[in-house]
Amino acid sequence: MSDAAAFSAASWTGYLRPDGRKGIRNLVLVVYTVECAQHVAHAIAAGEDDVHVIGFPGCYDNAYAIRLMLALARHPNIGAVLSVGLGCEYTQPEKIAQVVRASGRPAEWFFIQQLGGTGKSVAAGKDLARRLRTQIRADTPRVAMGPADLTVGAECGGSDGTSGLAGNPAVGAFFDLLVDAGGRAIFEETVEMIGLRAHLLARAAHAGATEQLAAAYAKAERYCREVRQYSVSPGNFAGGLTTIEEKSLGAFAKGGTRPIQGVIRVAEAPRGPGLWIMDSVPDAHFMQFGYTNPNDTEGIMDLISAGAQIVLFVTGRGSVIGSPVAPLVKVTGNRATFRAMEEDMDFNAGRVLDGDLTLAQAGHELGDLIVRIARGEPSKPERLGHREYFIMYKHQETPALAAGCRA
Repeated sequence: MSDAAAFSAASWTGYLRPDGRKGIRNLVLVVYTVECAQHVAHAIAAGEDDVHVIGFPGCYDNAYAIRLMLALARHPNIGAVLSVGLGCEYTQPEKIAQVVRASGRPAEWFFIQQLGGTGKSVAAGKDLARRLRTQIRADTPRVAMGPADLTVGAECGGSDGTSGLAGNPAVGAFFDLLVDAGGRAIFEETVEMIGLRAHLLARAAHAGATEQLAAAYAKAERYCREVRQYSVSPGNFAGGLTTIEEKSLGAFAKGGTRPIQGVIRVAEAPRGPGLWIMDSVPDAHFMQFGYTNPNDTEGIMDLISAGAQIVLFVTGRGSVIGSPVAPLVKVTGNRATFRAMEEDMDFNAGRVLDGDLTLAQAGHELGDLIVRIARGEPSKPERLGHREYFIMYKHQETPALAAGCRA
């Protein structure tokens, strides 16, 4: 059996959700609805197995943030939700719980003000989280899974010259395997495709995809011009990159070689198998937000909101972040970075530059790692307890997934 056939035939046991999607983790998610509730939310999750936290700092409405949080609360890796609010914010925890319950998952909620403050709220929250965890461990159906059931996202950050030569191409080689196996692959950062319009459109799977890709490219270029910021940083320059076009060529390599099926937006799942691009750029609006993704964690959350059960993060310079909800797998094309940060880095694609393996072999090795993580092996960020997240104010029109969630 070939390596590609072996990957396609890989199997493990996952968690079946009411919407038919399958998760590789069975987590309780604590969602806080305003910054004032974040301390209590984190205290509830502290020391609790398989209890993760996300939240939105804003006291006032933002449809983008609510949509993203609801997508995360109904993610295939999430079995139950506890929504925690202070009591005077715009986003209502009860309505989040209602939407989650409508998806077939158990959910609870409370206001800190009504429970009488920090200590009482933490104690009550821990009790609820433990009850929810016990419930989903007992009641969640187990089901066979394989690569065709996976959605995997890819992001790059802290890029250097090796990212475009080895790190991102290794992810691209894995994405080709995943797509060929019937899975879904998502990469984003359209602002890191500046200068590549012809390359982008040439990869379109059909005329509709060509139209979507052209619109996404034009939007990204226009936005960068308007805010006078491009996705290139001092760290990129120090790592050997010189222009946004050079960085774009390297970033685009993580998309592999298969046709691009179309464009999705934040909190929107791929509409079928294959390779997809995510547009996370804010739409034209009276507010300007600066750079589209203010940090790597924000882009990772966007990919998870599309249903990615695992996210690959490529970094040449090195990183110590993780993510809630979906395991983060860190890939580097820089052997020096891997050696210096081996505690944090999952995969050394720098071996391609050393001549120790081909890109195809790197893709197969990465596929083997993804299967082991899907089977329950923790990624290094998971093992270290990294669960960073960032949900910001943005304006982006998407399907009305959050209808009825605001006060």
